[in-house]
Amino acid sequence: MKKLSCFKAYDIRGKLGTELNEDIAYRIGRAYGQIYQPKTVVVGCDVRLSSEDLKQATIRGLNDAGVDVLDLGMTGTEEVYFGAFHLDVQGGIEITASHNPMDYNGMKLVRENSRPISADTGLKDIQALAENNEFAEVTSKGTTKKYNILPEFVDHLMSYIDPAKIRPMKLVVNAGNGAAGHVIDAIEIKFKELNIPVEFIKIHHEADGNFPNGIPNPILIENRASTRDAVIKHSADMGIAWDGDFDRCFLFDEKGQFIEGYYIVGLLAQAFLLKQAGEKIVHDPRLVWNTFDIVEQYQGTAIQSKSGHAFIKDVMREHNAAYGGEMSAHHYFRDFAYCDSGMIPWLLAIAVLSETGKSLSSLVEEMIAKFPCSGEINFKVADTQATIQKIFDHYADQQPEIDQTDGVSLNFGAWRFNVRASNTEPLLRLNIESRRDQNPRPMQAYVDELTQLIQG
Repeated sequence: MKKLSCFKAYDIRGKLGTELNEDIAYRIGRAYGQIYQPKTVVVGCDVRLSSEDLKQATIRGLNDAGVDVLDLGMTGTEEVYFGAFHLDVQGGIEITASHNPMDYNGMKLVRENSRPISADTGLKDIQALAENNEFAEVTSKGTTKKYNILPEFVDHLMSYIDPAKIRPMKLVVNAGNGAAGHVIDAIEIKFKELNIPVEFIKIHHEADGNFPNGIPNPILIENRASTRDAVIKHSADMGIAWDGDFDRCFLFDEKGQFIEGYYIVGLLAQAFLLKQAGEKIVHDPRLVWNTFDIVEQYQGTAIQSKSGHAFIKDVMREHNAAYGGEMSAHHYFRDFAYCDSGMIPWLLAIAVLSETGKSLSSLVEEMIAKFPCSGEINFKVADTQATIQKIFDHYADQQPEIDQTDGVSLNFGAWRFNVRASNTEPLLRLNIESRRDQNPRPMQAYVDELTQLIQG
C-alpha cells in the first residue's frame, strides 16, 4: 500500500504525475463517496491545464461509488462552496492548486452545507481508503449532469450591497488569467441591469491555464505591478486582483498602493457594523489592534480564533459571527455558510467607499497611521520550536502579556508581535505591530531587533 503524500492539513495538493494523477483522483472521489454516501455532490475545477482531466477522474470515482454529480464546469472554489450549501446536494469538490506552481494541482473538499473536510474532520479517512484502494461494491452507479451555477451565484453576491447606494466608480480587475473573469463578466451584466454606475477595466482577464502573466498570486510583490500600473493609468478608484481559484482577493487603493490584508479585515468589519451594530467579528491572532479599534468604534464584538479556515469557520459558527477575517486575505461570511469568498470582499469595499464618501487610501491610511505593522515576514529556520523558545526567553524579563492561541503573541503595551510555525511549510512567520500614539520607535527598529534574534 503506497502512502499518498498529496494529503495536507486542510486540503489535497501535490506534484502532477507523482503525487497527484488521474488514478489518485479517481480513488479520492471513490473514497469520498464511500465514506460520506452523499446522494449528490457538486464538482468544479479551475483553469489549470490538468484540472479538467482530474475533475473527470474524480467524477468517475464518485459515480462508481453510487454518487450523482452536478458538474459545474470551470469554477472558482467559492462557486463549489456556494453550490454545496445552496443546492439540494450533500457536498462539493473543487479541483484547484490555487497559487501553487504550474506542475501542481489539488482539491478542496466540503460536506453538506459546505462544512470543511480537513485532517481533523475526515480527510485522513479518505486518505486511508484511497491508499488501501479496495472499495465496496455498489449496486447502482451514479449519474453526471452539467449545471450552470453562475446566475444563482451572482444573485447571491448582489445581496451584500444596496445597488441604489453605490456611487459612480472605476475598478481595475485583474483575474491573473485564473478563473475569476467569467464571474466579473456576469457581475458587469448584472450591474448594468441594476443601473449600478461601475466601470470595469479588465486586465489578464481571459482564463488561460498556461498563465502567460505568471501564476496568479498577488501576495507576491513581483505580481502586483500590472494592477498598480493599470489603476494609475486609468485613474481608477480601486484595483482588485485574485489568486487562481479566486477564494482570495487583494485590494489596491486609488494611488495603486497594495493594501495589507490586515487593514482589509478592519474595512470589512466596518462594512458589516455599518449595516448592523452589535455583530460579532472573528479575527486571527497575528495582528489585532486595528481590528479591536474598528470593532469597538462601530459597536461590535471582536472574537479571536486560531489561524486557518477550519478553526475560523468553527469559531464563527459557535458565535454566529457575521464576518471572519485573516490577514492572509481569506475572508469568511455567515451568509455564505461561513465560507471564504474572493468576490464578497470587494463588493463590500465599494459599499463602504460609497457609504462613507471616502477614498480607499484615506480609509486605510487612518488605520495604518494608528497601527503600523511589519507585514508577514518569513524565516527559514532549522527548528521552529527552539527558535520560538529562544525569543520567549529573550523577552521574559520585560514581562510581556502572553497569548498562545496560535504560536506565541507577546504584548508590550506600545508594541506587540506574533510568531508561529507555518502549518504548510518549514517556516517561522513573524508579524509586528505598534501603537503610533504611544510609540516613538520606527517599525523597522523592531523588525531589525527580531530578525537579529531569529537569525543570530
